[in-house]
Amino acid sequence: MMKDALISAALDARAKAYAPYSRFHVGAALRCDGVIYSGCNVENAAYPQGSCAEAGAISAMVLAGKRQIDEIVIVGGGDAACTPCGGCRQRLREFSSSTLKVTMVDPQGVILLETTLGALLPWSFGPENLV
Repeated sequence: MMKDALISAALDARAKAYAPYSRFHVGAALRCDGVIYSGCNVENAAYPQGSCAEAGAISAMVLAGKRQIDEIVIVGGGDAACTPCGGCRQRLREFSSSTLKVTMVDPQGVILLETTLGALLPWSFGPENLV
């Protein structure tokens, strides 16, 4: 099942995160045209500068020449759903619509929250608003 593959890819990405300052490891995996792209958060000494897991997955997708996210899974730490930050919500919106399915899982891959980008970013502004 594609959801299981996305969850597995997000968990694998989280295991590779570089978070020596916050110690909060995050992984993300998105599906585009049946292909999975993943990313992890990467911090640096100029903390809080760094890159989010979602941004890494989106960059991998764009590098592959793709432009439309079909679904995304995000995994953080602990029992609370690790929802995308505000900047990543807008990044996701750039390559999807309000109907994008967004799933958050715990470090064991158990689904904590399933929602849409529209619920996370109501009244969003996207590329079509610039036409």
